[in-house]
Amino acid sequence: MERRKGFTLIELLVVIAIIAMLLAILVPSLNKVKEKAKELVCKTHLKGIGLGMLVYIEENDGKVYPKLTNKYMWYEPSGANQGDEISPDDPDAYWGVAYRDTIDSTKVFGCPSFQRPIDSLYGDMPPELLKEAAFAINGDITDFDKVAEIKSPSFFIICHDHQEPKIENGSRDHFHNDGPGTMNVTQYRQGGSREKFYRSLFRHSVRFNDDWKTGGKANILWLDGHVSPLAETTGDDVPRRWYEGK
Repeated sequence: MERRKGFTLIELLVVIAIIAMLLAILVPSLNKVKEKAKELVCKTHLKGIGLGMLVYIEENDGKVYPKLTNKYMWYEPSGANQGDEISPDDPDAYWGVAYRDTIDSTKVFGCPSFQRPIDSLYGDMPPELLKEAAFAINGDITDFDKVAEIKSPSFFIICHDHQEPKIENGSRDHFHNDGPGTMNVTQYRQGGSREKFYRSLFRHSVRFNDDWKTGGKANILWLDGHVSPLAETTGDDVPRRWYEGK
């Protein structure tokens, strides 16, 4: 009987090397496609939030909800009312609670690039809640009696990617800085009280592993309803008026 010839060790090594080379080429490309898909979902969620807020504003005489809360809860966490929808005035509520009647799902407030936060800013809030509380609202929006008073809606920020639910403390939290050469989001920079959360800000299409430089982007929802990315920045290219509407 003729003996069947198998692969030699050299031939197997060559095949393995070719497969490894193909994987080295394909995996980065697949990761980029996956991240692009996540970014698209995030933008779609933000557009949904913007549409729901605009419907609310139209139904409420041109006004936003007058109180902004600064934590992550959508439902009562304990007690006799555990599991019930939380009041938008509750100090533990997420700001999006005020708009739940005009926005279909709490999941819209989640960002697929922010599904595994290392922690929350608040010790009494589990990080799991951030899966549906991934965007920060611009605290300056309640300074206006009606949104019609805001100048240039296409250049006024409603909300964007962030770790904190409500941002209102100038360059400590905002993407603008205090002048050329200074830094933005100073609480989140190296040496700041929230430095471990920096990577939750510019969290899309991250290119570097350095703690203080990611090469990533943050998505921004503007008052006119459009969404755009902001490349990682120290704030020189972000005017304060984008937050203040003046």
